[in-house]
Amino acid sequence: MKRIFTLFLLLPFLLPAFAEDGSRLWLRYSTDGNATVSCNKQSPISEIATAELRKAWKGVPVALNLQRNKESQTLGEEGYILRTSDNGQNITITSAGEHGLLYGAFHLLRLQDTGADFSKLNIKESPAYNLRILNHWDNLDRTVERGYAGQSLWDWEALPATLSDRYTDYARTNASVGINGTVLNNVNASSQILSAEYLEKVKALADVFRPYGIRVYLSVNFASPMQLGGLPTADPLNKDVIAWWKNKVKEIYRFIPDFGGFLVKANSEGQPGPCDFDRTHAEGANMLADALKPYKGIVMWRAFVYSPTDADRAKQAYLEFQPLDGQFRNNVIIQIKNGPVDFQPREPYSPLFGAMPRTAQMVEFQITQEYLGFSNHLAYLAPMWEEFFDFVQPSSLKAMSGVANIGTDTNWCGHHFAQSNWYAFGRLAWNPELSSEAIAEEWLKQTFFDAHNQQHVPVAYEVYRMMMESREAVVDYMMPLGLHHLFAWGHHYGPEPWCDIPGARKDWMPSYYHKAGKSGIGFDRSHTGSNATAQYPDSLCSLYDNISTCPDEYLLWFHHAPWNHTMQSGRTLWDELCYRYDKGVQQVRSFQRIWDLAEGCIDEERFKDVQSRLKIQARDAVWWKDACLLYFMEYSDMRIPHDIERPVHELDDLKQVKLPIGNHECPARKMLNQRR
Repeated sequence: MKRIFTLFLLLPFLLPAFAEDGSRLWLRYSTDGNATVSCNKQSPISEIATAELRKAWKGVPVALNLQRNKESQTLGEEGYILRTSDNGQNITITSAGEHGLLYGAFHLLRLQDTGADFSKLNIKESPAYNLRILNHWDNLDRTVERGYAGQSLWDWEALPATLSDRYTDYARTNASVGINGTVLNNVNASSQILSAEYLEKVKALADVFRPYGIRVYLSVNFASPMQLGGLPTADPLNKDVIAWWKNKVKEIYRFIPDFGGFLVKANSEGQPGPCDFDRTHAEGANMLADALKPYKGIVMWRAFVYSPTDADRAKQAYLEFQPLDGQFRNNVIIQIKNGPVDFQPREPYSPLFGAMPRTAQMVEFQITQEYLGFSNHLAYLAPMWEEFFDFVQPSSLKAMSGVANIGTDTNWCGHHFAQSNWYAFGRLAWNPELSSEAIAEEWLKQTFFDAHNQQHVPVAYEVYRMMMESREAVVDYMMPLGLHHLFAWGHHYGPEPWCDIPGARKDWMPSYYHKAGKSGIGFDRSHTGSNATAQYPDSLCSLYDNISTCPDEYLLWFHHAPWNHTMQSGRTLWDELCYRYDKGVQQVRSFQRIWDLAEGCIDEERFKDVQSRLKIQARDAVWWKDACLLYFMEYSDMRIPHDIERPVHELDDLKQVKLPIGNHECPARKMLNQRR
């Protein structure tokens, strides 16, 4: 924290106040560059790198060198060397591949925007993962599942004839942070995406993305041979099915020679898969992998599987996939959500990571805020992802993916601060050793700050602090101490811990997870319960399994604890729960005060938009606090501590709040207005 504050004192400050709409994201550098830029290799990729520098670079001459010497080849085709000459009169960007020149150019411009010293550059960088990929949950009708920033970017009706300028902007933005792949469509896939009609449209997008180093991938429906090909089966061992997929893959590569491969959601939430034909996930994935292998394509096979069962949902991915270790082809990667349930505001890491040493694995993060207040709540997610890497060694993974938060909204992500999560994902996918603090600093300087204005140092530091505290605040006012999945039915926007839908699966109900009763609260995953703790390495198993050593943040994830259980703070569990909820509310209110300091420093349009959303977030935080504490108080028979802010709602009123699915305005405000 001290290091960041020192840098802010030395450098950045808020941009002069002029109208902005957020459409430029973090690529807001001016276009009055005056430097000399040369390149020893002419190609569409190198020309983009050269143009970016000529447009914005204001320093000494820059030479882009495509050079395959020992030093550059060690860094690979995407790595680069940034070096200032001994006399300081020029800078060279050297790479063994054209993509490395592009990434090096964007890095140099990032350094310029963040005020770095260029007099003695000697930077060598290469990405941690060859595959750094966005997953779009976009449907062919332009709706976006768990999308909160407008419609899908992909205008399938207009493609391939009409190409939006946003497609190039999208590719350029991804390249600026090193993202090199995109899955265009929802994992709940329509087989129509594989039709010749749609492959022409996909080709048009691939052609736009290619010069920016971005390969296209598609989510596929496992039953496509039946739905699209008219076969009576999709059995992965059936020779006609195998032939259908081989022919379809051949067709795809005729359209898109550098096509990346398939993402597959199978036998989960009603999606078809190999288990429907008494085959394993390995047999299903391998059939597709064999079809793709001649073209160097890959299969990303999702481990997000669960079905109606008496087994603990948190255990299912491990139980289903761990026995298959070593059975997958070498061009199959198992894509695993960071936590064992479903992108909750806080989860322990999925124990499947590290449990399949003979199988390639990749992590799937959720950038879009399905469970974190949609595009209304400020939640900087890099600390969450950094927390994951505290437990999972980056070197144990093959790739990194993120469910995109991008749409047709002018500012791309709905909330201006949600842009930081797209940025942070790209930076961490390039280098998972980066700290969330450093990434926040970079993003703020490029998005809201300028190296030529030092008048608002205290404001800048406070905005940085607000970002760094935001995710923990969301955890506190939604589901502290390991509580999870208390969300409202269908849309996941607000609280509904009392939800009980007749006939619905029990593992879709909040009570399945919180198990509140007179005896206490929490899901017993210790050896006395579901024994999910046994799926973790021995050191963590013993830590989590013992209620006296389990960290507070995971207590109710792993244990059903009595209401009077003594916490590490010395408080009872009930009192600690009350204080955590109240702390979250107070933190969000402090965010309003912090942001208000920036008035007159930030351009008015973005300032007012963020200010409005912080107001919504503050009201929603109270809604969460009141709903959960009033409901759980019925079981605890304990009072809310007197120094905690009193509830402002009645529980019966809160139980009547029903949002239409897809509505992400402020329901608490609507309810209160109706009561007036």
